[in-house]
Amino acid sequence: MSFQKQLRELLKPYYWINIFLSISYVLAKKLVPLCAKLFKHRGEDMCELDSRETEILFFLLIVVMIRSRKTGSVTMVNYLSASFLYTKVANAILWAYSDFRYGIGFFLLCVLVSTVLPEPSYSGPEHIIYFRNMHTFEEELVRDKRINWMICFYTVWNPSCVNFAPIFAELSAEYNLENLKFGKVDIGRFPDVAQKYRISDSSFSRQLPTVICFKNGKEVERRPCVDAKGKLQKFFFSADNIRAAFGLNQLYKECVENSIKKPKQMITTAATAVKKSQ
Repeated sequence: MSFQKQLRELLKPYYWINIFLSISYVLAKKLVPLCAKLFKHRGEDMCELDSRETEILFFLLIVVMIRSRKTGSVTMVNYLSASFLYTKVANAILWAYSDFRYGIGFFLLCVLVSTVLPEPSYSGPEHIIYFRNMHTFEEELVRDKRINWMICFYTVWNPSCVNFAPIFAELSAEYNLENLKFGKVDIGRFPDVAQKYRISDSSFSRQLPTVICFKNGKEVERRPCVDAKGKLQKFFFSADNIRAAFGLNQLYKECVENSIKKPKQMITTAATAVKKSQ
């Protein structure tokens, strides 16, 4: 996602309102007229952060950095989305620390915002087949072995999977061909698929999402993968990393050169050949 596109994304109400909520306490402290009204009960140093408030903010910074890396956030929008929950919790604690009534009010405001403004979902073009059971999935893999498949194994509740969804959708729109297709399997709903392909779907899993490339009905590449020592290798799910890891540009070129002719095309070709022979 380009920087300009990220800025356009941040103009959506969901993001700027949540950004405001995430910095609301510090903002209230730094705006002197507002601070004087809200924190007059705290005495002379009412507009200064005390040691406890500083500790909470410092701890918040550490948590956001760690969690953002674990969710594979690689863009500004991803970092913000991954951090909103923690920043709002920290702000609720800070408001309650100052005045319990402020904490309750802030919590109710966050609930209202999350109800009225859910996180925007990807609405662009995509060419993804969603498999509803293991039988259909495996049947499709072997139905025509000329077709190469890029399959994303995911769960709806995992933040990394949520962040990767628009990236996978954009890649599917860019690279989709008759012999290069994209699919998704929700292993939260179909744990038998997760078991067969050795993907953990636990809440602590570092294998979500997992993307596997199938050729001739067989797995040829996956990310994240396991090294020679059996250790899971960290992988950041950006569009460029997916292109590089799976050689998508080369695979696309090969698929174009060996394209599958549709029945109508084959009939037209045959008819042309007959005419030339007459």
